[in-house]
Amino acid sequence: MKNKNLPEDNNFKSLEELTNEANNIIESLEKEKDLQSSMDNYQKLLKLNYYIGKKFQEGSKKINEKTKQKIKDIINKKK
Repeated sequence: MKNKNLPEDNNFKSLEELTNEANNIIESLEKEKDLQSSMDNYQKLLKLNYYIGKKFQEGSKKINEKTKQKIKDIINKKK
């Protein structure tokens, strides 16, 4: 799934907002009786799940980079 398939407004939402949106879709799917509507909501949920995963990956990468830099700084101070 490519980022171009995802809504632009998701770029500005926090992980908490995205998670709440996913939970709302799940609740809607649990109550839905119309199969076609369920399929549309399920597709939205899949896209949202992918986007949440990408956000986590980006956050994890930033944390790793900051940690590596702090370790380098500590090592350089000891020299």
